[in-house]
Amino acid sequence: MVRIDRRRLLGGLAAVAAATRPALAQQAEGNSTRLGALFPFTGPLALLGDEHFRGLELAAEERNAIGGLLGRPIRLMKGDAADPAQAQAEVKRLMGPERSIAVFGTCASPLAFAASQAAELQGIPYIELGAIADPITERGFRLLFRTGPRASEVGRLAVDAIADLLAPAWALPAETLKIALLHEDSLYGQSVATAEEAHLKARGLPLAEKLGYTLRSTEWAPIIQRLRGIGADVLLHAGYQNDILLLYRGLREAAWRPRMVIGAGAGYSLTDTAHAIGPDFEGTLNVDVPQFEVNDRFAPGVKPFLELYRKRYGSEPRSGHSLANYVGARAAFDAIQRAAAPDRDRIRAALAATDLPEGGTANGWGIRFDEKGQNQRARPLLLQWQGGKQVAVAPNEAAMAPLRAQMGAVG
Repeated sequence: MVRIDRRRLLGGLAAVAAATRPALAQQAEGNSTRLGALFPFTGPLALLGDEHFRGLELAAEERNAIGGLLGRPIRLMKGDAADPAQAQAEVKRLMGPERSIAVFGTCASPLAFAASQAAELQGIPYIELGAIADPITERGFRLLFRTGPRASEVGRLAVDAIADLLAPAWALPAETLKIALLHEDSLYGQSVATAEEAHLKARGLPLAEKLGYTLRSTEWAPIIQRLRGIGADVLLHAGYQNDILLLYRGLREAAWRPRMVIGAGAGYSLTDTAHAIGPDFEGTLNVDVPQFEVNDRFAPGVKPFLELYRKRYGSEPRSGHSLANYVGARAAFDAIQRAAAPDRDRIRAALAATDLPEGGTANGWGIRFDEKGQNQRARPLLLQWQGGKQVAVAPNEAAMAPLRAQMGAVG
C-alpha cells in the first residue's frame, strides 16, 4: 500500500504555520485563482459547515505556501448555503461576479443536490467534499465529482455492525434483534435510511419500525414512546446535531434507551454534540469519515494534520470532516494544477484521471472517480464515543480499540 509523503505534509505544515488569514484576503482580485467555497455558514448547520470549510481553507493555505495554483495564489470566495435555494443562487454569483473557476462544497446533501445542479447548468466544475446522499451522483452530470463516501456505504457498515459485532457480543441471534430506523426527512436522512433498510433485507435482518420526522415540527415524546413500545434493541438514526440533542434529551426524560444507537455521521461526529449530551452519549456508535483516533498505519497523515489545525485555529478539530475536506481539496488542487489552465474541460479531464491508491492520503482514503464522478476509494469507518473521544473500532486495520457493546459511562 502506498503511504503518504510525511515530509511533504510536514513541509506544508511549517509553511502554513507562517501564513495568516489576511494574506488570503489582501490578494489583488485579478492576480489570484478564484475558487468558490460554498457551505452553510449561517443557520442550524453553520457549525458543521464551518468545520468542513476549515479543511478546504487549510488545503488552500498549504497550496499557497508552495506557490499557489496555476501560477497564482488561491483566493477562496465564500458563499453561504443556508438552504437549497440560497445554495443555487450562490453558485450563480460565485461563477458570475466572483469569477470562480470551480466550486467546492457543501457538507449537507440537500444543499449539495441543489448546488451541483446549478453548477452543471452554469458549466462550472463542482467538487463535493462531504455530502453523502447517493442521488447526488446519480444524475449523469459531467462536471460533478464527489471525494467522500456515499450513504449506501454508510448504511452497509451500520447494518454489518449489528450482525457481525453487536449480536455476537450480546450472545443473541441477529435475526431476533428488534431494529428501528429513525431519520430526518431531507435527502440525507432518506438516503441513509433507504440504504440501511436495503442492507437489513440483504442480511436477512427484520426491521421492526421505520420512522421519519420533519426537523422543524417534530414532537419527540411520541417517537420515543413508539420506540420503547416495540422494545427496540438497536436504533439506527440519521439526523443533524439539533435533533440528536433532542433525541437524547427525550431518552433521558423517558428513563429508557435502546441497547445501542448507531448514528450516520453529521451531528454524531461533532465534539460539540458529545459535550452537550454528556455521559449519556458515551458508547454511541457512528459511521462516518475517519476521525482522529485511528490507527496510524491506516491513516498516516492524521497527526501532521492535527498539528496543522491546532496551529492555525488554536483549538482541536470539532470533527473529522475538516480532515476529509482537506484530503479531497488537496487531490482536487493537484488535478487543477495538472489541467494547466482554468478551462472546465481540462479540469474535468484532470479530475477524472486522478488515481491515488488506498492509504495514499492523510485519512487513509484513495481517490479514483468512476464514470459518475464518485470516488470509489473513500471508506467510512465504524466509530464509537469512548472516554469523550470518537475512536475507530472497525474495520480491524483502522481500529484503535475494541467495540464496547453497551451505552453509558463505564465504571
